[in-house]
Amino acid sequence: MALQDLLCCRPRPPPPPWPLPPPCPVPADTPCPLPHGTTTLAFRLAQGVVAAADTRSSCGTYVACPASRKVLPVHARLLATTSGTSADCATWLRALRCQLALRRQEDGREPGVAEAAALLAGGLRAWRGRGLGVAVALCGWDRAGPGLWYVHSDGTRLPLDLVAVGSGSPYAYGLLDGAYRPDMPPAAAYALARRAVAHAARRDAYSGGCVDVFHVRQSGWVWVSRGDVGELGGLARAPGPTEEEEGAEQTSVDQYKPAGTSLEHH
Repeated sequence: MALQDLLCCRPRPPPPPWPLPPPCPVPADTPCPLPHGTTTLAFRLAQGVVAAADTRSSCGTYVACPASRKVLPVHARLLATTSGTSADCATWLRALRCQLALRRQEDGREPGVAEAAALLAGGLRAWRGRGLGVAVALCGWDRAGPGLWYVHSDGTRLPLDLVAVGSGSPYAYGLLDGAYRPDMPPAAAYALARRAVAHAARRDAYSGGCVDVFHVRQSGWVWVSRGDVGELGGLARAPGPTEEEEGAEQTSVDQYKPAGTSLEHH
């Protein structure tokens, strides 16, 4: 008999009694939400709606995907920025696409942005209080022109000119509130959107990856750019003082310096 046959025929010792973890005191049907975050924003212009978002998908402290898509198309002239639970947002936007397609066939026209927001908010309101995590900004162009609606999983829907959603939204608002203008040109709007998301990613641990910028026009939506947050981080830094400002600051110091004294310590 071969040696390997003898080894195979030998009885194996029983496995060691590994200790089992103690039972969880929380009931099994109790949801355990994990901390997650994102930075999405959108604002209206005369030439359409600009939307931007970071690409980091997190699950607690784990980065699940560094290059996800948080701005999802609904149809040719309607986009949605997503914040919350990725699966919930994708599911409800898929249902919204089906409802809009049925409306299009019944009425013979494309439903407007306000109609899309009403359909989505009505469906979410029926599931209020069941742990859904959906916070989207519908960005589109219809017969009334550019439109921007915020829809939440509790059934809230609001028409807005400027919105930022997610854990990084306070940092994004810090730049948007002072620089946003409805009449700004598209190039300046793209730069502002990139700068706001990059600034939020520098301060918010749950935001990062890249910055996607989209523009919804009358002819349809376009994907403007995707840039790495590390390369765009310099856009969020405040510029340093110019030579004239440094000279003015030194002059103000000299004016308050008493005669015959020195500011240096001896």
